[in-house]
Amino acid sequence: MQFFKKTSFDFLRPRKIMYVASSLIILAGFVSLFLKGIDLGIDFLGGTELVIEFDQKPAIGDIRASLTTVGLAQSEIKSYGTGEAVLIRTVQQGEGTEIGDRIKTAIAQSFPERSFDVLSQYKISPKIGEELRTDALYAVAASLLVILAYIGIRFKFVYGFGAVAAVFHDVLVALSVISIIDGVFPFLNVEITLEVIAAFLTLVGISVNDTVVVFDRIRENLKIYRTMSLGEVINRSLNDTLSRTLITQGTVLLVLVVLLFVGGEVTRAFAFTLTVGTIAGTYSSIYIASAIVLDWSLRKSRQTAGTK
Repeated sequence: MQFFKKTSFDFLRPRKIMYVASSLIILAGFVSLFLKGIDLGIDFLGGTELVIEFDQKPAIGDIRASLTTVGLAQSEIKSYGTGEAVLIRTVQQGEGTEIGDRIKTAIAQSFPERSFDVLSQYKISPKIGEELRTDALYAVAASLLVILAYIGIRFKFVYGFGAVAAVFHDVLVALSVISIIDGVFPFLNVEITLEVIAAFLTLVGISVNDTVVVFDRIRENLKIYRTMSLGEVINRSLNDTLSRTLITQGTVLLVLVVLLFVGGEVTRAFAFTLTVGTIAGTYSSIYIASAIVLDWSLRKSRQTAGTK
């Protein structure tokens, strides 16, 4: 099945503009991260976190006042989703469910006329949170190194570098968009949790798969169209794989959008991260991975010609 029987788009002509566009998105994300920091979930911070749904949500200030009575005035309290739920998080530690029980008792005593349900309750020690942060960074770094080695062996080093640059770009764009969107639409509650790290690693696989398909076609076409320049061969390869890219990435994106809007709070951060990453991954296979291969090769050719 093909959406386009035969196309001849010049994908690589605006590649430098696309470099700038990607750089601006990532730069905006870094500025956002610098101004408000990284919103880490309880997985990485350690402490106790509760999500409580009321029949009628009290004001955040009133909830904080109630927690002050049990020594938890410094807790983070914010609306959760678009309904009547709130998220309460504190870094204080206690034996067993002590901290969670104190929070529930304080709320029950302060708002006796309002019923509430505890949707979720987590407790993680700071040591475990620190270990999870370190392991998450190692997991992402290891995946990038393995991709570089695999594609460098299967193709050439420049292809491996282009693929890793594209994946790195996708992760940075997803992280940047998460930071920016979370500042504009805080009700999304997109935090860096283990689910989001899983989304990043899934994104790495999806992105590199699309890139490998394009690289395979480039390698095949280099053998067939020997009189064409490298830029022409890459453009032709991108057009050859365009229909396949639209079908596969579009199908994944459709499932993610459904999961984002219907899957509920538990999967929202995962689905949002992977949705942004899938769009960035489709874009980067063309304007990052393939464009870097072309620019690297052209630069190397000019250097070789200059030494003669």
